[in-house]
This record gives sequence, C-alpha cells and structure tokens, in this order.
Amino acid sequence: MIIKGNMAYAPLANSTYLDFTGYRVTSETSVEAAYGVTGTAPTFGFNVALVLERNSDPMGLLSENWATRQKTLADLNASGTLWTTYGADQALYDGVVAQLQGASYNLAVLDGTNSNYVSSAESRTIWVEINSAADFANLFQNNTLTMAAIADPSPVNTFLYWTGSLSLPEEWNVAGLWFDTESLPNPSNMTPGQSATLPQGPQSIGNGSLNLAHLPPQQIAALYNFPLDGQAVATGTIGLIEPVTGSVLPNDPLGTGFEASLEAYLASIGRTGTGSVFVQGADGQNAAEGGAGERSLDVGVVAAVNPNSNIALYNGSGFTAATGNAQGTTFTAIQSAIWDMTANPAVLSSSFGDVNSMSPGSPFYSAYQQLFVDAALRNKTFFNALGDGGSGNLIGTGLTELFYNDISPYNVMVGGSSLTSFASAPTDPSLVNAVLAPALKGDLGTLWMLVAGGLKSLPADAASLQVFVETVWNAYYVDGTDITINPGQPFEGGYLVNTTSSGGVDVTQPAPFYQTQYGLYPVATDPLAQPGRGAPDVTADAGGNTVYVVPNDAMDRLSLSGGTSAAAPLWASLAIQFNAIFHDQGLPDLGFANDLLYIASAVAPGSFNDVALGNNISSFTLGGLYESNGTALTPTGYGYEAGPGYDLVSGLGSPNGVLLGRALTAIAHAQMSFDSSPAMLEADGNGWESGADQTLLFQTMTGSSATIGLGLGGSAQIFGSTASALYAWTNRVAQQSLQDDFDSGLVKLFDKQAQGAVMQASISAGDDLTVAINASMATAIQGVLSSPFGFADFVTGAGAVRVARPVAVAETAGGADDQTAVVRLRQNGEDSLSLSVFRVDDLSGTVDGLAPGAAGYAAAAAGRVYAASNGMTSLDGPGYGGYGEYVLTNVDAGDMIAFRLTDRTSGNVFWGFAQANEKVNGQPVGHLWNYGLNTWGFEDQVGGGDHDFNDLILQFDFTSTSGSGWLM
Repeated sequence: MIIKGNMAYAPLANSTYLDFTGYRVTSETSVEAAYGVTGTAPTFGFNVALVLERNSDPMGLLSENWATRQKTLADLNASGTLWTTYGADQALYDGVVAQLQGASYNLAVLDGTNSNYVSSAESRTIWVEINSAADFANLFQNNTLTMAAIADPSPVNTFLYWTGSLSLPEEWNVAGLWFDTESLPNPSNMTPGQSATLPQGPQSIGNGSLNLAHLPPQQIAALYNFPLDGQAVATGTIGLIEPVTGSVLPNDPLGTGFEASLEAYLASIGRTGTGSVFVQGADGQNAAEGGAGERSLDVGVVAAVNPNSNIALYNGSGFTAATGNAQGTTFTAIQSAIWDMTANPAVLSSSFGDVNSMSPGSPFYSAYQQLFVDAALRNKTFFNALGDGGSGNLIGTGLTELFYNDISPYNVMVGGSSLTSFASAPTDPSLVNAVLAPALKGDLGTLWMLVAGGLKSLPADAASLQVFVETVWNAYYVDGTDITINPGQPFEGGYLVNTTSSGGVDVTQPAPFYQTQYGLYPVATDPLAQPGRGAPDVTADAGGNTVYVVPNDAMDRLSLSGGTSAAAPLWASLAIQFNAIFHDQGLPDLGFANDLLYIASAVAPGSFNDVALGNNISSFTLGGLYESNGTALTPTGYGYEAGPGYDLVSGLGSPNGVLLGRALTAIAHAQMSFDSSPAMLEADGNGWESGADQTLLFQTMTGSSATIGLGLGGSAQIFGSTASALYAWTNRVAQQSLQDDFDSGLVKLFDKQAQGAVMQASISAGDDLTVAINASMATAIQGVLSSPFGFADFVTGAGAVRVARPVAVAETAGGADDQTAVVRLRQNGEDSLSLSVFRVDDLSGTVDGLAPGAAGYAAAAAGRVYAASNGMTSLDGPGYGGYGEYVLTNVDAGDMIAFRLTDRTSGNVFWGFAQANEKVNGQPVGHLWNYGLNTWGFEDQVGGGDHDFNDLILQFDFTSTSGSGWLM
C-alpha cells in the first residue's frame, strides 16, 4: 500500500508489462529477455485509458435468452437508465477527471473535444496523456518507464515499457487499463523436443485448384443463399473497424475521393446503390500504416453485397497533431465504433486486432473484454475475423494459439473456408480421387456428406457455379523442407504469413453458456490441453479455390483478396439483411445473438452448411530443418480437424442465408411473443420432466438393433428397434430439401433410408421422463435449446432417441391472430398422397373431447381443417421427389395444429398421431415425427411400399408472411 497525500494507492494485480503483451507467448520473466532489448532510446509519451468499474454487473442480463435481453434493454433505454445502471458512477467519474486535471497530476484528459478518443461515464473510460516518465511515475507510482531499443522489430524496434506492477488510488475504482500502443515479445519454445514431419504437397484438402473462381462478393453471397440477394431493399449501416486507415487514399489523406472510388468499383462489378460512407477520425488517418488493402477488402465486400447500406469507417484515435502520442490501436477504433452516436451502426465487423497477448485477470484483458460487453449492451452485432495464421496463429511457441484479446463471448468469431465449384474441382488434385470421382460415380456416402455441406444438385454440370464442396481454408503446401503455399494461389503464404484459418480454444475464458448448452466443452489439442471457449463460431469463404474480387489498396483497380478478413464482413453483410427482415416482422435488431445461432444449429441444422473436410494444423517453434518465409522452424503438429457438426476450425459451419433467416425469425418470435408457452421438457435439476399434458413420439436412431426403455412418470415402457439405415434422413437434410431448388434427384437417391422404430406415449405435466438405450441411460445434451421447439435427442454411445411432439404450435409474428402460414413439402414415391391440416384442442391432439383414433374423430377433425389461400382444404403431394408449397389462412396465435395424410389410391388414412397397435395389412405403421422447428418427416414401416421415410417432409412457417414475405 502506498499513501500519497490523502489517497491510498493499491497495486493492480497482473499489471506488469508482460501481463500486457506476453501471455502464453513468452516464458521469460523480464521484458529485456523477452524482447531482446539491446539498449535504450529517448523517451516519448503514450496515452492510457483508465476504465472504471460498472455501477452494476450486466452478466446476469447478458446470460438471459435473447428476447429477455432485448426487452430489458428496450425498457432501460426508454427510461434513460441503461448507462446509469451499467456505466460508471457519474460523480465518481467526474471526481477522477477533476483530480487527473488538478495540481496533483496535471494531466490532459482526452475526449471528443480535443482528440478522437472516447472518454465518458457511459463508457467508464478516461483517456489521459502521458508525456514523460515523470507523468507515468506520478500516476502509477512506478518510476521504471523506459524506452527500449531492440534489434528485431516485433512489430516496432522501439517501445516503452515498465518493470514491476502499477498502482492507482483505490477510491478511483479502476477495473481496466489500456495503453494506446501494441507489441508482442519473441516467442518461447513451450514444447521442447516436440517435432512433426509434414507430408509433401497440400497440407489440407480442397485448396489446390488451378482454376480458381474469381468472384465479386455478391456472387459469393449468392452461393450462400443470402435472403435479400438481388432485391432493392434498404439495409442498415454497417460499421467497419479500420484503425488509422479509414478512407485514406494515395495523395488524399482525408479520403475526399473515397466515395467516388467506391462507386467506380461497384459499377465495375455491376452493382449500384444508395449507400454513403461516414468516416470517424479522418484527421488521424495515415497511409503509411499499411492497412489500406485490408480496408478496401472490407469495404468492397459489404458494399457489393448490400449496395444500399451506408458504411461507417472507424479510425479510432488515429495519429493526430493534437494528440501526438496516439498510435491508433484497434482497441480505440472498436471503442469509437461502439460509442458512435452519429452513424450508429447496428452491425460491426473487425478484421484488425492488437498483437498484445494479455494475461487473463489483468486490467488490460479486462479493459478489452469489457469493450465487447459495451457492444452487447448497445445492441450491436459484432463479427470478428478469427485470424489467418492456422492453429499456430503465426506465433512460434509450439502450442496452438489465438489472438485472445478479440475473442469475446459477445462476438461472433468467424473462421475461413474454401469453396470449390463443379468447374474447379477437376483441377484440384486433393479433391479428384477423394471426393469428385466417388461423387460422380454416385457413391452415397460421399454425396451424403456433400449434401450436409450444402450441395443442392447432383454433381453433373461442370460449367455450373454451384458449390460442389466446402472445405477448411488451408493453403499451406510443403515442397521438400519448404513450407509455402499451393501453386496457383494469388498470395504469398507459409506458416509466418496469413494463409490458413485460425481456430481452436481460447484458454483465457470458459466456454460460454451457448456452447455448453450446445454440448461443447472445448479443450486445446496441444500438450497443455487447457479448456476454454471454442472458436470460431461460424465460417465463410476466405480463399483457397474461390477468391474475392475487390478494390485494391488505392481503390483505383480490381484486385484478388480473401482471408477471414473477407469472411467476417460477409457475415456482417448477412446480419444486416437479417436486421431488415426482423424489422419487417416487427422484431428489434439482432444485437448480441450468438445464442440464437447455436439454437438455430440445434433445432434447424440446415441453417448451416457443414464444413467437414480439412484442417488448420500449423503449430511450430523457431529454428529447425524446415523453412517458411525465409525463417527456419520446426513444426510441432498440433491443430484442429474439421468433422461432422461443430468443430474447432469451422465452428457451426457456413450460412444458408434463407434457411438461417427462417430459423432466426421463428426462434425470435417464439421467445418474444410465446415465452410462457410450455417447453416440451423442462430440466428439473436431476433430469427431465414433461412441460405439459401431452402425447409424445419416440423415434429411434441407432446403428444397430436396440432395446429402448422409457420412464414416464410412474410407468415404464420397453420397445425394440431395428437399426437405422446408413443414410437415414436427418433433420439437416430434411430442412435442406425444403428449398424449392433442391434437386429431386437427390431426394430420390436416398429413398427408403429409414430411421428405427417409432413409439408413442402420453405423459402428464411434471412427470419425470427418462430414456435408456440398451439399458444405458441417455442424456439430452441439447435439450435446453431444443425442447422449447418441440423435440429433444437423448443420446448414448449407441445412438439416440428423438422425443418429439406431433403437434405444431402456431407461434405467429408478434403473437397476432388471423395470420397466414406457409406449408412447404417435399414428397418422394408416387404422387398419391393428400395432406390436410386441422386445429386440435391440446397437445394430445384431441378434438371436441375425442382422442385420435376414437370413433368420430375423423369427422370432428374435418370440421377443423384450415383452408388454403386457393380455397382448397387439402393439398396433393407432388411426388417423385418434387417440391410443393401452399399457404394456410386464418391461423391464430397459439393454434395447435395436426395433420393427416390420405392415400388416394388405397384410401388409407395416416394421422400425425399413432393409435395403439395401428396396422396396415397386418404390419405396424410408422408415423410423422418431429425434425425440429415445425418440420416433420413421414415414415411408413410397411416395407417396400411407396410410403417410406421421406415419402413426405413438411414444414410450417408461421412467421414469414407477416411482413413482406421475403423468406417465403
């Protein structure tokens, strides 16, 4: 404890310089050893942010579901109390400012009146100017400030540093610090003795085509099925983090010609729009900093995809004459974007980052992480490029590494993939034998994987631009002992240059709630094997076999580019379209919506294209027999492989924009207007209990025959099931098939691929429910996410049992009555089925007191049938893999809906409910079962008939026609 005047100073924990820059990078304990300091230089100043404590902790609010957050934020904004609640205490803030400016310190406070810095009680930040070692010593009670000289710039050859800890007055309540400067120490070898021998040639599949697709961004967006592609729809402002670069052009430091240059680029790729450009901190722009190429990539992507969106560019502090110490760190640009009230973008994208690696628990780490909390409280959706350095992230420690400062629970972290078209695949040697040849021969396993990855038509047309396969972006190539880049790539590459998607585990923080609810507990693959937050969350094209056509750094000609720096603004461009759709349906902006993405993946997995091939392995130490980019190194072989479902190199996958839009709006409406509706199951602390009086279906999905045991309150039931077919349809494929351009040939290709047995049982609200497979208790690992949407998968190592409601609940936009609803269907087999949809009285399907199967039930149900917009009360199935769609009318909020199928040839009727011992020709009949988010599949277990598993797939969309109907 230090006493100065009447103030008590306390040391700030973890406030050494290496806590600011060297976490998990260096094992050295002194700055001099970590950086290789060779001498000293004349000192100069820097600017520092003091970040005060919040009045209240927002973690409770931010861990609520999306709708609760939105409603609470709206209420706090309406009452003007959001920042008196979650900002700093105004009186304390004013008092600290007065003391800093007073005689004791005599420091300049930097804010919007004298600089490009953000200082305010709302942001809890006070930026001050440190012009000498004496200023530093007086403020922090540390007299060791030194200007170092180093032989090897990393990234500069001089930097200011201190030894020991920093202290500040306890009464100031400072929780975070950020110095407007960046540096990274030399990496230590943290895996001594570890080495790996690399295979010759491409290091990952799907990045080696000699016929690269060079596409403007809007064409790449179209490949991802962006919902507003080609529509003249007004979309909101997108903010881009562009520290120090902003709109700068050669010989035009203020960027006065930038907007005209952007319009010329758009014209060259066939786009035009009404968007304009806003620039924060243009007086701090500096072309010498070298970020113009990245800026042009970011701007080119968002402007091409949404030419009617305004763009806001954020320089942050910049380099300004008024504040000569300003160094334009990414921290300052992010803070400027979050607190900009002029352009006020709802969606932000950052492809920059500060190289510092801050210790968790340090005031520097806290300051950075709290930026993204502010973004969430300001209801901004923040996309962050994860990085392009593979699993080693260009840092030669031998471990898997990430830039931990940018990875927040409140950011959507974006990885990179490589898109390969039918035309490009034959010229990629890594794909020809492994994927292309078996696909062209009709190999079901290969085609099954490709469909899960987004394939919508049989691979026959080599001239088509349609995506054939999507793999991890990894352009590393080994030639002898040289680690370089695949031949034909338009970039420089290697372990020390950005050419592969980063990905892995942020070990500085635990997995966020939406990952653990999804069933994820990520652990790093390196020898330290530390747990943490998985990254990325999502992915999109970054290069490899498809590159972006964007403006060059001078904005005066076209260039080729990519990286996660392209994938992040592409996702931001999709999010601004979702905001437009949300507004059309009476919903607020997405804001912090990571949990919605994970829910969508769980309940509507067709929303994401599964990237299941490739790796990002690139961990290394310096020195050794290999060489990359002129530097000797030793690969250590740690990294991450893609695989089915979520993985630590592609996250949830890349977007199917239309399917993801449908899912997000449905989830948002369910949470906003139907938050009191009973979930199918509720977690009771020890297991699961029924959320309502209801009838449930139990569908077996196992690789071999199994015995299923059900615990239903005080009773038990046991039934046997045969194995699921090898390519039995999943909820992912079912939802993908409900696109009108999905190839009927793919539907027919997987004909007669059935899941296992279906069982039905009734259960009362509050009754316990358990599921066992071959006497092993099953766990519903995603049940918290999926139960509100009518199903839960209980899994063991042997397989799964899907527990599902056969009744759909009409969760309409805004809870409105007398709405229309879209019914989409895909039918295989003969076109002999008719579908009718009717309203029931409860979740057990009763109509006027009659249970399904009871005498008179059919007649009672016929009186409840919804009419279609064409006046018909039934719809004939299209048959032979075909797609159909019609619109129900007069649907009220909360309507409970069931359906029946009639075989027009035999006259047999199949209900959405099973009746006890129902049989056709003496054999048991399977029934409709829930795929999630109002999607069902029909399976008839009468073998060999036309009514097999995918004889009918149907989906109710209760939300897409409430506004302009863009998602129909």
